[in-house]
Amino acid sequence: MNKLIINWWRSQQFKLALHRGDNRSALQILQKIQKSGAKFSTLEKIFREKIQFERDLEEHKREITNLRKQIVEKSKLNLFLHPNPEFIKYLSTSFKLIQHDDYKLQATGIDEGIFEDFEARLVEYIQEELNKIPEQKLLIKLEDAVEDISSLKVGQEPDYRFSLTPHVYFMKYFLENVYCLYLAWSLIYQNGLLPTKFNILDIAAGPGTTAYGLALFLQSCSSFVDIPQMHVSYYSLEKQDAFQYRGLQFWRKYIESRKTPVNNFFRFVTTDIFAWDVKSSNIPKKFFDFIVISHCFFTDSSKRIQSNNIYKEIFANSLNNQGYVLLIIQDKKLFKAYNADQTEDKEKEINIVSKFIEELGLHLVWYKYLTSTSLRKPLANSEFGKFAKDNLPKQIYMNQLLKKYCNQNYESHYTLDDYVILAKK
Repeated sequence: MNKLIINWWRSQQFKLALHRGDNRSALQILQKIQKSGAKFSTLEKIFREKIQFERDLEEHKREITNLRKQIVEKSKLNLFLHPNPEFIKYLSTSFKLIQHDDYKLQATGIDEGIFEDFEARLVEYIQEELNKIPEQKLLIKLEDAVEDISSLKVGQEPDYRFSLTPHVYFMKYFLENVYCLYLAWSLIYQNGLLPTKFNILDIAAGPGTTAYGLALFLQSCSSFVDIPQMHVSYYSLEKQDAFQYRGLQFWRKYIESRKTPVNNFFRFVTTDIFAWDVKSSNIPKKFFDFIVISHCFFTDSSKRIQSNNIYKEIFANSLNNQGYVLLIIQDKKLFKAYNADQTEDKEKEINIVSKFIEELGLHLVWYKYLTSTSLRKPLANSEFGKFAKDNLPKQIYMNQLLKKYCNQNYESHYTLDDYVILAKK
């Protein structure tokens, strides 16, 4: 009899709890009723089913949330090339990379299969172009172009007014710069920052060194990684239309004949940045994932200030909020701009790089000093010549042209002496 009364009293308490909207107390009472073995009333059954439904609903919501998170993570992986350990190991072996400290990276090797073919085709292209010019005229044109481009050795800007200046640039500097840009893109890839679809603005682009470095890197990568369909929009901002023309001409002859997973869209803007109105330009706003400036920096203080102000405007107007700025500057030029000597002192180096970045209104993400030697200080010419002969990959095909057309009596090698700097707004 007492058991029936207790069960009746619990049922009444259950109804009162529901009436008050106190579902927590109602659930506790329902659990006591179930434990006692008493049969549920119709109201108690409905409430139990309601509680079970709500629990199932919450579980489904959690499953959906987890699935959405997985989809987002997978989509992120699809938006970027996921670093492949085997490929990274291959890069380290083939380029003979040695990480001397957090910032200094030595490279004395190369991906021979990629670069030897590229170099051979470049030499073939240059020779075909030079063969179109009568020999007597060719010698005069080459002499003017060699003298013009040689200004780069003393830190001066060439006039670029001669028809064969682009060809001499191809012979003397192009391969080394592509080599450097290849490694720069490889560092971006190893940090998981290389997208499958992205837009590049290349300032002072020359013949498109940035695009060539990326294309060769992706050729190497495709042997190890199943690269998804990629799309790269490449904007060349360059004063010399002859460089843009020759760069695109060789691209069509070589790159587009290779098996490559990349779709490239090219747009050429031929203008002098010092005479360029950023605000009225038709360069897309907030569009670029990468803005690249490779070797277009000035030691003259007035020119440096002027160019930096223009660069800052371009970054502010054209780089998207998640975008990066990739800067390549030769070691000598970087330190000379601040009247400093190259040194093994990392703290001094960091201060110089920080000043350089601050003047451009940027925030440093990371930087690497790419060097052929194990030192930050340059070797004497005779010492470096011996080191290069013993340790660095030769430009085996290009050396023939340099000897023939530029009277070069020493062998050129693939060398590095550049700071690769990644930054954000």
